[in-house]
Amino acid sequence: MADEETITGNHDPNVQHFLELIRNSRRGKFKIYIGMSAGVGKTYRMLQEAQSLLRNGVDVKIGYIETHGRKETHLQLEGLPVLPRRKLFYRGKELEELDVQAVINLHPEVVVVDELAHTNIEGSKNEKRWQDVMDILDAGINVISAVNIQHIESLNEEVKNITGVEVAERIPDSVLRSADEVVNIDLTADELVTRLKEGRIYAQDKIAIALKNFFQPDKILQLRELALKEVASQVERKIETELPRGAHLRPERFLACISSNHETAKKVIRKTARLATYYHSKWVVLYVQTPREDGDKIGLAAQRHLINNFKLATELGAEVIKIKQSNIAKGIMETAEQHAITTICIGKPHLSLYNVIVSTAVFNQLLTKLAASDIDVVILS
Repeated sequence: MADEETITGNHDPNVQHFLELIRNSRRGKFKIYIGMSAGVGKTYRMLQEAQSLLRNGVDVKIGYIETHGRKETHLQLEGLPVLPRRKLFYRGKELEELDVQAVINLHPEVVVVDELAHTNIEGSKNEKRWQDVMDILDAGINVISAVNIQHIESLNEEVKNITGVEVAERIPDSVLRSADEVVNIDLTADELVTRLKEGRIYAQDKIAIALKNFFQPDKILQLRELALKEVASQVERKIETELPRGAHLRPERFLACISSNHETAKKVIRKTARLATYYHSKWVVLYVQTPREDGDKIGLAAQRHLINNFKLATELGAEVIKIKQSNIAKGIMETAEQHAITTICIGKPHLSLYNVIVSTAVFNQLLTKLAASDIDVVILS
């Protein structure tokens, strides 16, 4: 199956490419294995690569691996140098975490760190493991890691719609964008379900529940599509970076226009983030504060939601702009011109922001100016 192909020494171009990347920068190189769900073989493949690197004379260490009791995966650890984990006491229990300082002190050429979206135990230096990985990369150590597609921040809504579950542990899209290589570990829905039934993913007492919930073919297929699209987007970003287009072409730049409507704003931010990621472009989030929303007129809850949405936008890589303007359309138009925007993204027609825009006298002026400037308007569902 896809996750059990043998990686052999110098003959694997994937390993050789990563080895070449390693030697080209002072900051550590970052490789991420991505998959549509648990059980596709991300950890297995990372350990295969670690074995291959070790045979090639590379100083590779296992910083943190979670085999989940899977026999095949555990066997791949044989012969690999595994670093001791840091032990912490939390609520009366001894728990283990990645020992970031030990990794930095030993300074191996490559370290393998599993479960990128993991939340660290309270009292750790960083809240999230992806932050630990950033520290390791900054120390000049190369990292191989893994994550499931449902842990990517901007896909949160789509994953929730597919699975019915909101994933709590998420990584910012910027983490994925910072990777030098993103490799998809792909299985068909039938292969994944077969693995589950054979007891190669979960223990026997959990199989029936998993088949009724997450591991349904239609859900797996949709998650698989998300994973394939994400990796394709990363490949396109790499092409754009390494083979730049002519300087005469105008770079894409998105403007997400949000209101104080919390749910609508959150969706517009996430969908614009996806567009910006796909086009590898800069993007801006704009909130136009009208006199009706001055001070505490929109209420404390709405103010808190606005702050949270600004924070979300920043985490997803946007520049956040807040302006005061009685005419929303005019505010959008001026901001678009100032920031060389190519595409304006707003909520779907029945939402309040759109209604305010179309009800203003300058809406036609806005459309005329946008058309003259070759600025597109995208109405997001």
